[in-house]
Amino acid sequence: MTDAVTFCFITQAFIGPMQLFGGGLGLPERIRSGDIALDLVRPASLQLWTLAEDLGRAAYLFLVRGIPPMLVGAVVFGIRVPAEPGQWLSFLAGFAVAVVVSFGWRYLVALSVCWLLDDRGVAVVSMLLTTFFSGMMVPLHLFPGWFGDLVMVLPWAAMVQLPTDLYLGKAPVLETLAFQALWAAILLGLGALGTMAIRRKVVIQGG
Repeated sequence: MTDAVTFCFITQAFIGPMQLFGGGLGLPERIRSGDIALDLVRPASLQLWTLAEDLGRAAYLFLVRGIPPMLVGAVVFGIRVPAEPGQWLSFLAGFAVAVVVSFGWRYLVALSVCWLLDDRGVAVVSMLLTTFFSGMMVPLHLFPGWFGDLVMVLPWAAMVQLPTDLYLGKAPVLETLAFQALWAAILLGLGALGTMAIRRKVVIQGG
């Protein structure tokens, strides 16, 4: 029961920093307005620039939106608190990588506006996928059989379920962090390719 209550408070603390309901990036509006052309000529990587902004936003929201509810939960409901410093370090590392994974996914969704012109449809699909497959709504360990195995290897599991498992001490640390890092690298790589693609598209359109 304590683990279940703790899981609820941890996942709620993740909503703001990881923007689990989508958004958090200003790229879609800049693409629609054409301001993205100015971003692409800056002497800095568009992807890394946006990532830096998102990490700052995530850190702020974790402090003001994530930690206070967890403190209330600890006082009122007695949620589980890691006893070992190593468990805290593994959780914080998993949380940091999870934020990068979340950014990588949302960055790809944002870039889709360059081809779709309107991101509302893909944003709704993204929100549904993230809400259901990240573990925010239901712990992924409850899914049976092959479906449970499948959802645990999708990128959304690296956003919520795995860092929560690290907090609760129910996941192998090195394997979990390596899996998260793999998805972070894949999504960032796809984002870099997408950035190159929109650069060519802007140039072709005369931007």
